[in-house]
Amino acid sequence: MGVTIRHAQPSDYGRVIQHVNAWWDGREMAPILPQLFFVHFEGTSFVADGEDGHLAGFLVGFFSQTDPTDAYVHFLGVAPDLRGSGLGRDLYERFFAAAREHGCTTVRCVTSPANQDSRAFHEALGFEVDRLATDYDGPGEDRVLLAKRL
Repeated sequence: MGVTIRHAQPSDYGRVIQHVNAWWDGREMAPILPQLFFVHFEGTSFVADGEDGHLAGFLVGFFSQTDPTDAYVHFLGVAPDLRGSGLGRDLYERFFAAAREHGCTTVRCVTSPANQDSRAFHEALGFEVDRLATDYDGPGEDRVLLAKRL
């Protein structure tokens, strides 16, 4: 595949944010990925660079400040031409290793009930549905809460 995975840096934000809406088929996703994630969570977020220097993918995650046994993945993106290549799994495996080293025993994430591809991907990684949360992100914004035991 010719991809190098490394920790995210604040300077990666511009490279990532320019692709977010396009990678999500034009949906307005950029507002939920502010730059603060690249500034404050470098050690738990990852960027995948292709051989030619293009952005191949990224994962933004962090360790819970509320529950030291939990880690959370906020955003995962893989370039459309690399989906199915295993890159998403590789990014998650990097995060799982960091979470284990930190003493976390559970990784959590959230997806839309309508996003069947996301649910299938996460279930293939060993995530299980924790619960369906009605109005999780506001009225009518239901979410599926997923958890993976490490």
